Amino acid sequence: MNDFSISMALVDYIPVILFFFASAILMRDLYNQMTKAAFALFAAGSLNITIAGALKATWKLLYAAGVCNFEALDHMFFPVQSLGFLLAGAGMLMMLFKNPNKALAAVAPPIFSGTFVFVGLMVAGLGIMDAVLCILAVKLKKPWVIALLTLSFVCSLGMGYLSSQDFAEASMNWIAEGVNVVGQGTLLLSVVLLDKNGLADLKIHRGEEV
Repeated sequence: MNDFSISMALVDYIPVILFFFASAILMRDLYNQMTKAAFALFAAGSLNITIAGALKATWKLLYAAGVCNFEALDHMFFPVQSLGFLLAGAGMLMMLFKNPNKALAAVAPPIFSGTFVFVGLMVAGLGIMDAVLCILAVKLKKPWVIALLTLSFVCSLGMGYLSSQDFAEASMNWIAEGVNVVGQGTLLLSVVLLDKNGLADLKIHRGEEV
């Protein structure tokens, strides 16, 4: 039996909200830098990630409140979120290339066969996103933001490990939620700092700011 509490379920919404705001800022700032295809991939991926996280948190809340055990909301988490990270990462990568086909060629098509693959795709997609954001941080002459992005990525790797553990234990859920909050919190902080330092005005392919 899963050992969920209502407070635990509510905390699970926090990283979802943090990621939502981070992705919203990126979509606003980078809209003019992306082709329509790249923006569509990033937006669709971000939406997948947000929805998957929100539905899993809702599953926990329904379970903890004794309403029902809507297992489908939990089972769809890895497929939807991992595909979301892959799409978002591909969109970010395409933005760096004047020829988007080069970016698409660098991203392998997803193959779904088990939780490990989903975790791998999730980490790969987020890794691409963080790598692109690190490049943008250097272009904005704010290399220290890379430290925050690195912490965010390390937390994501930790979530990949924790996903293989027994989540029937309340302690494991609290640890995972704490790691996730830190990871998404540092991602949001990184994006806000890049936004405040001129991300929206950065000319990526010219290598200079307006």
